[in-house]
Amino acid sequence: MSAKPKVLITQKVPETVQNYLNEHCDCVSWDKEGIMPRAEILEKISDMDGVFLSSTAVNAEMLDRAPKLRVVSSSSVGYNHFDIEEMKARGVLGTHTPYVLDGTVADLVFALMLSAGRRIAELDAFVKAGKWQKGAVKGTELFGTDVHHATIGIIGMGRIGEAIAKRAVHGFDMNMLYHSRSRKPEVEDRFGARFCSLNELLVESDYVVMITPLTPETEHMIGKEQFSLMKPSAFFINASRGATIDEQALIEALNNGTIRGAGLDVFDVEPTPIDNPLLKMPNVVTLPHIGSATDKTRYDMAMLAAKNLVGVLTGGEAYVVQELQGVAKA
Repeated sequence: MSAKPKVLITQKVPETVQNYLNEHCDCVSWDKEGIMPRAEILEKISDMDGVFLSSTAVNAEMLDRAPKLRVVSSSSVGYNHFDIEEMKARGVLGTHTPYVLDGTVADLVFALMLSAGRRIAELDAFVKAGKWQKGAVKGTELFGTDVHHATIGIIGMGRIGEAIAKRAVHGFDMNMLYHSRSRKPEVEDRFGARFCSLNELLVESDYVVMITPLTPETEHMIGKEQFSLMKPSAFFINASRGATIDEQALIEALNNGTIRGAGLDVFDVEPTPIDNPLLKMPNVVTLPHIGSATDKTRYDMAMLAAKNLVGVLTGGEAYVVQELQGVAKA
């Protein structure tokens, strides 16, 4: 009987996921909270066939320490922490976890839209501070902005974009614009969506939703010029990656009244520093990158990442990232 492939598990996973991995692999596992420190990963990876991780950078430093490595399985849909060229050069496959988190992230996008538009976090703080007193609220002081029947502009029409579109059109009767690398006729047919240029989308949308992957083409895709095109009444929602926008330009747009508000699940630096001006703005909803953070979705992601890892190492199926499909270690 041949020996099981040896794998490094760099974060604590649910018991059933760990049992599945143990059944198929010889596992060296991290059983503490958080993730295995990078120094320890580099120390242990030298004789590993595979590694299970989520956000740890996979680069030349790591790959140089892992001559036997065949696959890196990431428990995430994004893979901007993969150095694709270095992995190609060494014939190391990379896998990720698409599909399982689409609905959960789409729900969060709508939570951000509703929270920003209806000023939920701001008014929650208002009530808890004891400011809601008889005679204290006058006229339109606490008014927000409708989401229903507004125009949503989605930048990036992948699986999550489609899940957002479904909620926007069928749940909130929104008018829908979208911009992506390629036109999606099926999306237009299903949702009555209109494909348009980025500039058109920015000019016409009440809620601009950023949901693109982070690539060299999308880095700082939205900056000062793009924010200047938006309506003064519009809201910017980012649930993609922090670096897809120029964060300083967003701060300036909010300070100057160029746009009305924002809802953010991601930041340029994470965790974002406590002195980030965005954290002091009552018209900005800020979350700690929790797009997929529900019990069920995180479990499903961990199990899919485990199955991807085992699939590559045993000749089965796996969700290999597009840029690494066809790569195989000699």
